[in-house]
Amino acid sequence: MKILIIQNAFIGDVILATAVLEKLHHTYPAAKIDFMIRKGNEGLLIDHPYLHELIIWDKSSRKYTNLFRIAIQVRRSDYEYVINLHRFGSSGFVTALSTGKHKFGFDKNPFSLFFSRKVKHDIGHGKHEVERNQELITEITDAHWARPRLYPSKTNFEAVERYVKPGNSETIIPYICIAPTSVWFTKQYPKEKWVELIEAPQNKDLKIYLLGGPGDFAACEAIRNLCKHTGIVNLAGKLTLLDSAALMKNAGMNYVNDSAPMHMASAMNAPVTAIFCSNLPAFGFGPLSDKSKIVETKVKLDCRPCGLHGLKACPKKHFKCALTIQVEQIV
Repeated sequence: MKILIIQNAFIGDVILATAVLEKLHHTYPAAKIDFMIRKGNEGLLIDHPYLHELIIWDKSSRKYTNLFRIAIQVRRSDYEYVINLHRFGSSGFVTALSTGKHKFGFDKNPFSLFFSRKVKHDIGHGKHEVERNQELITEITDAHWARPRLYPSKTNFEAVERYVKPGNSETIIPYICIAPTSVWFTKQYPKEKWVELIEAPQNKDLKIYLLGGPGDFAACEAIRNLCKHTGIVNLAGKLTLLDSAALMKNAGMNYVNDSAPMHMASAMNAPVTAIFCSNLPAFGFGPLSDKSKIVETKVKLDCRPCGLHGLKACPKKHFKCALTIQVEQIV
Protein backbone atom coordinates (compact mmCIF):
# COMPACT_ATOMS: atom_id res chain seq x y z
CA MET A 1 0.00 0.00 0.00
CA LYS A 2 1.22 3.50 -0.85
CA ILE A 3 0.01 6.55 1.08
CA LEU A 4 0.72 10.24 0.57
CA ILE A 5 0.27 12.83 3.31
CA ILE A 6 0.23 16.50 2.25
CA GLN A 7 0.86 19.44 4.57
CA ASN A 8 2.36 22.47 2.80
CA ALA A 9 1.85 24.95 5.63
CA PHE A 10 4.24 26.11 8.36
CA ILE A 11 6.58 24.24 10.71
CA GLY A 12 4.01 23.86 13.47
CA ASP A 13 1.43 22.45 11.06
CA VAL A 14 3.91 19.86 9.80
CA ILE A 15 4.75 18.82 13.36
CA LEU A 16 1.06 18.35 14.17
CA ALA A 17 0.65 16.36 10.94
CA THR A 18 3.15 13.80 12.23
CA ALA A 19 0.35 12.51 14.46
CA VAL A 20 -1.41 11.25 11.30
CA LEU A 21 1.85 9.69 10.15
CA GLU A 22 2.16 7.90 13.51
CA LYS A 23 -1.40 6.60 13.33
CA LEU A 24 -1.12 5.36 9.76
CA HIS A 25 2.19 3.61 10.37
CA HIS A 26 0.96 1.76 13.42
CA THR A 27 -2.24 0.76 11.60
CA TYR A 28 -0.47 -0.21 8.36
CA PRO A 29 3.16 -0.96 9.32
CA ALA A 30 3.98 -2.34 5.87
CA ALA A 31 2.66 0.71 3.99
CA LYS A 32 5.02 3.02 2.11
CA ILE A 33 4.17 6.50 3.39
CA ASP A 34 5.35 9.62 1.56
CA PHE A 35 5.02 13.17 2.85
CA MET A 36 4.71 16.37 0.79
CA ILE A 37 5.92 19.57 2.48
CA ARG A 38 7.18 23.01 1.48
CA LYS A 39 10.93 23.60 1.17
CA GLY A 40 12.40 24.77 4.48
CA ASN A 41 10.47 22.29 6.62
CA GLU A 42 12.26 19.13 5.50
CA GLY A 43 14.65 19.37 8.44
CA LEU A 44 11.86 18.16 10.70
CA LEU A 45 11.60 14.80 8.96
CA ILE A 46 15.19 13.90 8.07
CA ASP A 47 15.74 10.15 8.49
CA HIS A 48 12.25 9.72 9.90
CA PRO A 49 11.84 5.98 10.59
CA TYR A 50 8.31 5.75 9.17
CA LEU A 51 8.78 7.74 5.97
CA HIS A 52 9.46 6.26 2.56
CA GLU A 53 10.00 9.52 0.66
CA LEU A 54 9.83 13.27 1.24
CA ILE A 55 8.35 15.34 -1.59
CA ILE A 56 9.57 18.93 -1.24
CA TRP A 57 7.83 21.83 -2.95
CA ASP A 58 10.16 24.75 -3.58
CA LYS A 59 8.02 27.90 -3.53
CA SER A 60 10.92 30.34 -3.58
CA SER A 61 11.47 30.19 -7.34
CA ARG A 62 9.34 28.94 -10.23
CA LYS A 63 6.66 28.20 -7.67
CA TYR A 64 3.94 26.97 -10.00
CA THR A 65 6.31 25.16 -12.35
CA ASN A 66 7.59 23.18 -9.37
CA LEU A 67 4.05 22.55 -8.16
CA PHE A 68 3.01 21.19 -11.55
CA ARG A 69 6.10 18.96 -11.63
CA ILE A 70 5.16 17.54 -8.24
CA ALA A 71 1.56 17.04 -9.34
CA ILE A 72 2.80 14.93 -12.26
CA GLN A 73 5.11 12.98 -9.94
CA VAL A 74 2.23 12.28 -7.56
CA ARG A 75 -0.05 11.27 -10.41
CA ARG A 76 2.50 8.72 -11.61
CA SER A 77 3.04 7.27 -8.15
CA ASP A 78 -0.28 5.45 -8.00
CA TYR A 79 -1.12 6.11 -4.34
CA GLU A 80 -4.01 4.24 -2.82
CA TYR A 81 -4.64 7.03 -0.31
CA VAL A 82 -3.88 10.74 -0.67
CA ILE A 83 -4.52 12.45 2.66
CA ASN A 84 -4.47 16.22 2.38
CA LEU A 85 -4.22 18.07 5.70
CA HIS A 86 -3.67 21.41 3.94
CA ARG A 87 -6.73 23.55 3.26
CA PHE A 88 -5.53 25.61 0.31
CA GLY A 89 -5.59 25.38 -3.46
CA SER A 90 -2.00 24.29 -4.11
CA SER A 91 -2.41 21.02 -2.22
CA GLY A 92 -5.94 20.58 -3.53
CA PHE A 93 -4.62 20.77 -7.09
CA VAL A 94 -2.08 18.01 -6.40
CA THR A 95 -4.73 15.88 -4.69
CA ALA A 96 -7.30 16.34 -7.46
CA LEU A 97 -4.79 15.51 -10.19
CA SER A 98 -3.57 12.37 -8.43
CA THR A 99 -4.77 8.89 -9.38
CA GLY A 100 -5.31 8.04 -5.71
CA LYS A 101 -8.21 5.64 -5.23
CA HIS A 102 -9.12 7.47 -2.03
CA LYS A 103 -8.61 11.23 -1.66
CA PHE A 104 -9.25 12.64 1.81
CA GLY A 105 -9.27 16.33 2.70
CA PHE A 106 -11.07 19.20 4.38
CA ASP A 107 -14.15 20.80 2.89
CA LYS A 108 -12.50 24.25 2.97
CA ASN A 109 -10.06 23.23 0.25
CA PRO A 110 -11.05 24.83 -3.10
CA PHE A 111 -10.58 21.45 -4.83
CA SER A 112 -12.60 19.45 -2.28
CA LEU A 113 -15.15 18.69 -5.03
CA PHE A 114 -12.65 16.09 -6.27
CA PHE A 115 -12.11 14.45 -2.86
CA SER A 116 -13.71 11.10 -2.09
CA ARG A 117 -13.97 12.01 1.61
CA LYS A 118 -14.50 15.55 2.84
CA VAL A 119 -14.43 16.52 6.51
CA LYS A 120 -15.59 19.80 8.00
CA HIS A 121 -12.75 21.76 9.59
CA ASP A 122 -14.21 23.56 12.60
CA ILE A 123 -11.94 25.76 14.69
CA GLY A 124 -12.81 25.44 18.35
CA HIS A 125 -15.54 23.21 19.80
CA GLY A 126 -12.98 21.74 22.19
CA LYS A 127 -11.07 19.87 19.49
CA HIS A 128 -7.34 20.02 19.03
CA GLU A 129 -5.92 20.27 15.51
CA VAL A 130 -4.54 16.73 15.79
CA GLU A 131 -8.11 15.53 16.42
CA ARG A 132 -9.39 17.44 13.40
CA ASN A 133 -6.64 15.90 11.28
CA GLN A 134 -7.41 12.46 12.68
CA GLU A 135 -11.03 12.76 11.51
CA LEU A 136 -9.79 12.48 7.94
CA ILE A 137 -8.55 8.93 8.54
CA THR A 138 -11.00 7.50 11.10
CA GLU A 139 -12.61 5.25 8.52
CA ILE A 140 -9.27 3.57 7.74
CA THR A 141 -7.87 3.59 11.32
CA ASP A 142 -10.03 4.23 14.38
CA ALA A 143 -11.31 7.12 16.47
CA HIS A 144 -8.32 7.28 18.83
CA TRP A 145 -5.86 9.97 17.83
CA ALA A 146 -2.10 9.71 18.15
CA ARG A 147 0.29 12.36 19.38
CA PRO A 148 2.67 14.20 17.07
CA ARG A 149 6.22 12.96 17.32
CA LEU A 150 9.67 13.93 16.08
CA TYR A 151 12.68 11.65 15.87
CA PRO A 152 15.98 13.44 16.51
CA SER A 153 18.88 11.13 15.70
CA LYS A 154 21.88 10.22 17.81
CA THR A 155 23.74 12.90 15.86
CA ASN A 156 21.19 15.54 16.93
CA PHE A 157 21.55 14.61 20.60
CA GLU A 158 25.33 14.64 20.26
CA ALA A 159 25.15 18.11 18.70
CA VAL A 160 23.56 19.55 21.86
CA GLU A 161 25.37 17.39 24.43
CA ARG A 162 27.83 20.16 25.26
CA TYR A 163 24.91 22.34 26.35
CA VAL A 164 23.26 19.55 28.34
CA LYS A 165 26.45 18.11 29.87
CA PRO A 166 29.12 20.83 29.63
CA GLY A 167 32.74 20.08 30.40
CA ASN A 168 32.44 16.36 29.58
CA SER A 169 30.28 15.88 32.65
CA GLU A 170 28.07 12.80 32.91
CA THR A 171 25.38 14.80 34.70
CA ILE A 172 22.72 16.85 32.94
CA ILE A 173 22.87 20.42 34.22
CA PRO A 174 19.66 22.25 35.17
CA TYR A 175 18.61 24.42 32.23
CA ILE A 176 15.59 25.93 30.55
CA CYS A 177 14.90 26.82 26.94
CA ILE A 178 13.12 29.96 25.80
CA ALA A 179 11.83 30.48 22.27
CA PRO A 180 10.88 34.15 22.47
CA THR A 181 9.89 34.96 18.88
CA SER A 182 7.03 34.30 16.48
CA VAL A 183 6.24 35.01 12.85
CA TRP A 184 3.31 37.11 14.12
CA PHE A 185 3.84 40.11 16.40
CA THR A 186 0.57 39.60 18.30
CA LYS A 187 1.58 36.04 19.23
CA GLN A 188 4.88 37.18 20.67
CA TYR A 189 5.40 37.90 24.36
CA PRO A 190 7.26 41.25 24.55
CA LYS A 191 11.02 41.24 25.01
CA GLU A 192 10.88 43.23 28.25
CA LYS A 193 8.60 40.54 29.67
CA TRP A 194 11.04 37.82 28.64
CA VAL A 195 13.78 39.76 30.41
CA GLU A 196 11.63 39.89 33.54
CA LEU A 197 11.08 36.14 33.34
CA ILE A 198 14.78 35.40 32.90
CA GLU A 199 15.66 37.61 35.87
CA ALA A 200 13.11 35.87 38.14
CA PRO A 201 14.79 34.48 41.30
CA GLN A 202 13.80 30.93 40.39
CA ASN A 203 16.04 31.09 37.31
CA LYS A 204 19.18 32.63 38.79
CA ASP A 205 21.15 29.37 38.96
CA LEU A 206 19.89 27.91 35.68
CA LYS A 207 21.52 27.88 32.29
CA ILE A 208 19.18 29.56 29.80
CA TYR A 209 19.18 28.77 26.10
CA LEU A 210 17.43 31.08 23.65
CA LEU A 211 16.13 29.20 20.61
CA GLY A 212 15.01 30.28 17.15
CA GLY A 213 15.95 30.33 13.50
CA PRO A 214 18.66 32.45 11.85
CA GLY A 215 16.19 35.33 11.48
CA ASP A 216 15.57 35.33 15.24
CA PHE A 217 19.18 35.82 16.29
CA ALA A 218 18.97 39.62 16.59
CA ALA A 219 15.78 39.51 18.68
CA CYS A 220 17.29 36.89 20.99
CA GLU A 221 20.52 38.88 21.26
CA ALA A 222 18.56 41.99 22.22
CA ILE A 223 16.96 40.04 25.07
CA ARG A 224 20.31 38.63 26.18
CA ASN A 225 21.89 42.09 26.21
CA LEU A 226 19.11 43.48 28.39
CA CYS A 227 19.62 40.81 31.05
CA LYS A 228 21.99 40.74 34.00
CA HIS A 229 21.81 36.95 34.08
CA THR A 230 25.21 35.60 33.04
CA GLY A 231 24.13 32.12 32.06
CA ILE A 232 22.28 32.98 28.84
CA VAL A 233 23.35 31.44 25.54
CA ASN A 234 21.84 32.65 22.27
CA LEU A 235 21.48 29.57 20.06
CA ALA A 236 19.13 31.11 17.49
CA GLY A 237 20.24 30.01 14.03
CA LYS A 238 22.96 27.76 15.43
CA LEU A 239 20.93 24.55 15.74
CA THR A 240 18.92 22.56 13.25
CA LEU A 241 15.24 21.95 13.92
CA LEU A 242 15.94 18.46 15.24
CA ASP A 243 18.92 19.71 17.29
CA SER A 244 16.52 22.14 18.98
CA ALA A 245 14.03 19.35 19.60
CA ALA A 246 16.77 17.26 21.21
CA LEU A 247 17.78 20.15 23.48
CA MET A 248 14.16 20.81 24.51
CA LYS A 249 13.71 17.16 25.45
CA ASN A 250 15.81 17.37 28.62
CA ALA A 251 15.05 20.95 29.63
CA GLY A 252 13.56 21.58 33.04
CA MET A 253 11.03 23.77 31.21
CA ASN A 254 10.52 25.18 27.74
CA TYR A 255 8.94 28.64 27.63
CA VAL A 256 7.31 29.37 24.29
CA ASN A 257 4.75 31.48 22.47
CA ASP A 258 1.78 30.01 20.61
CA SER A 259 4.10 29.02 17.77
CA ALA A 260 6.15 26.19 16.28
CA PRO A 261 8.44 25.58 19.31
CA MET A 262 5.32 24.79 21.37
CA HIS A 263 4.44 21.99 18.93
CA MET A 264 8.07 20.86 18.90
CA ALA A 265 7.91 20.44 22.68
CA SER A 266 4.67 18.47 22.31
CA ALA A 267 6.29 16.19 19.73
CA MET A 268 9.12 15.46 22.18
CA ASN A 269 6.73 15.20 25.16
CA ALA A 270 8.97 17.82 26.77
CA PRO A 271 7.77 20.09 29.58
CA VAL A 272 6.33 23.29 28.18
CA THR A 273 4.76 26.55 29.30
CA ALA A 274 2.90 28.16 26.41
CA ILE A 275 2.06 31.87 26.48
CA PHE A 276 -1.04 32.84 24.50
CA CYS A 277 -1.28 36.55 23.74
CA SER A 278 -3.77 37.49 21.00
CA ASN A 279 -4.92 33.95 20.23
CA LEU A 280 -7.02 31.55 22.28
CA PRO A 281 -6.17 27.99 23.32
CA ALA A 282 -9.76 27.16 22.36
CA PHE A 283 -8.73 27.38 18.70
CA GLY A 284 -7.22 23.93 19.23
CA PHE A 285 -3.50 24.47 18.86
CA GLY A 286 -2.39 24.18 22.49
CA PRO A 287 0.45 22.07 23.96
CA LEU A 288 0.06 18.29 24.26
CA SER A 289 2.96 17.34 26.53
CA ASP A 290 2.21 15.45 29.73
CA LYS A 291 3.73 18.36 31.64
CA SER A 292 2.25 21.46 30.05
CA LYS A 293 0.84 24.78 31.15
CA ILE A 294 -1.05 27.50 29.30
CA VAL A 295 -0.70 31.11 30.39
CA GLU A 296 -2.92 33.94 29.17
CA THR A 297 -4.12 37.31 30.40
CA LYS A 298 -6.59 37.42 33.26
CA VAL A 299 -8.00 40.70 31.94
CA LYS A 300 -11.23 40.49 29.95
CA LEU A 301 -10.56 42.08 26.58
CA ASP A 302 -13.30 42.51 23.99
CA CYS A 303 -10.64 42.63 21.24
CA ARG A 304 -9.24 39.18 22.00
CA PRO A 305 -8.88 37.22 19.81
CA CYS A 306 -8.16 39.69 17.04
CA GLY A 307 -7.63 36.97 14.45
CA LEU A 308 -7.07 33.28 13.90
CA HIS A 309 -3.38 33.31 13.01
CA GLY A 310 -2.06 36.44 14.68
CA LEU A 311 -1.35 39.87 13.19
CA LYS A 312 1.70 41.97 12.35
CA ALA A 313 0.61 44.66 14.82
CA CYS A 314 -1.94 45.18 17.58
CA PRO A 315 -5.07 46.68 15.94
CA LYS A 316 -5.84 48.61 19.14
CA LYS A 317 -2.21 49.73 19.53
CA HIS A 318 -2.14 48.78 23.23
CA PHE A 319 -1.20 45.06 23.07
CA LYS A 320 -2.86 44.46 26.44
CA CYS A 321 -3.36 40.76 25.67
CA ALA A 322 0.41 40.37 26.15
CA LEU A 323 1.39 43.20 28.45
CA THR A 324 -1.16 42.22 31.09
CA ILE A 325 0.26 38.71 31.44
CA GLN A 326 2.28 38.77 34.62
CA VAL A 327 5.57 36.91 34.91
CA GLU A 328 4.29 35.48 38.21
CA GLN A 329 1.71 33.56 36.19
CA ILE A 330 4.48 31.96 34.18
CA VAL A 331 7.04 30.95 36.78
